Amino acid sequence: MRKWLLAIGVALGLSALAQTGKLEIFSWWAGDEGPALEALIKLYKQKYPGVEVINATVTGGAGVNAKAVLKTRMLGGDPPDTFQVHAGQELIGTWVVADRMEDLTGLFRQEGWLQAFPKGLIDLLSYKGGIWSVPVNIHRSNVMWYIPAKLREWGVTPPKTWAEFLATCETLKKKGLQAPLALGENWTQQHLWESVALATLGPEGWNNLWNGKLKFTDPKAVAVWETFGKVLDCANKDAAGLSWQQAVDRVVQGQAAFNIMGDWAAGYMATTLKLRPGTDFAWAPSPGTSGVFMMLSDSFGLPKGAKNRQNALNWLKLVGSKEGQDTFNPLKGSIAARLDSDPAKYNAYGQSAMKDWKSNRIVGSLVHGAVAPESFMSQFGTVMEIFLQSRNPQAAANAAQAIASQVGLGR
Repeated sequence: MRKWLLAIGVALGLSALAQTGKLEIFSWWAGDEGPALEALIKLYKQKYPGVEVINATVTGGAGVNAKAVLKTRMLGGDPPDTFQVHAGQELIGTWVVADRMEDLTGLFRQEGWLQAFPKGLIDLLSYKGGIWSVPVNIHRSNVMWYIPAKLREWGVTPPKTWAEFLATCETLKKKGLQAPLALGENWTQQHLWESVALATLGPEGWNNLWNGKLKFTDPKAVAVWETFGKVLDCANKDAAGLSWQQAVDRVVQGQAAFNIMGDWAAGYMATTLKLRPGTDFAWAPSPGTSGVFMMLSDSFGLPKGAKNRQNALNWLKLVGSKEGQDTFNPLKGSIAARLDSDPAKYNAYGQSAMKDWKSNRIVGSLVHGAVAPESFMSQFGTVMEIFLQSRNPQAAANAAQAIASQVGLGR
């Protein structure tokens, strides 16, 4: 038996060494998010030293620029070997329905992933009997970040509702902090909006927006924009010119008290800024969303016609493995999608998120591709611009409903 196992191991090792050619990995992870991807690529190179890895990163917050480049390549018949995409409707509603992706169900069975990943997550990855991408992580959208020492200095505590937030905002303004909420460019404003919407509508109402049971023009949905406008009055006026990192920096530097951002902010503060989670910076669910985990998941798929298909499959195996996920996520500020991840490899924030992932009500993010197709999300930025210019809740609601009807949301 021992000789037989040894022979199998040698054969597998030789197979990995024999693997040659290239692997193009297309993503938007750059700058402060780059180290996590680089660690995963390093692990891949150790396993497949004969493969030349091409890190085809296109910079731009939330993948806005990368998605535009990807669209050109996919439609032009020149797909990358594999590409980063938000799990859920971002991939399914764009490239799966267009018959541009390979079904990965067989790979999930082979690798034991049907047991390793939560059923709810697999459901999100599935469409018409197929499973279409491999999740490398779980991020949380609805997180409020702050610096404990600064809040103590200002004599305030983390607000638990948006009403409390607005009251705290007024208190801080009286203390000379003119923009208590740090905000960045358009997509980060949309990110803030979804936390306000989740708090205002509750998880059921939030889900009903995307399954067609609740219209954007319903008074409950219009009320989201009303609260959002009040929250914006607490933010910096130069938001359009800031990246999400620069918005986080304002909190770290004491120029703002709060920032609503996904937990890649934890990766930035811990990995790049070398701050200690739970001590130098802290977090809470965004106001009004305690007990709810608004999730998104970065994943990788396999385009039909990939030039280096086997190398891409080997990448997907690594991405979905326990070793791969526990290498990538502690650096990224996210948690593993797998249920058997090792908490000891994660910092205080990661361990906190793991507990919430297992105990909270789970809903999907709009801005990061889980609940609505790209055809809706790509136009939602226009809705945001309409509101920012007019501050008219009904006009924004009407615009959102027009897009929802146009793309057939909820059908």
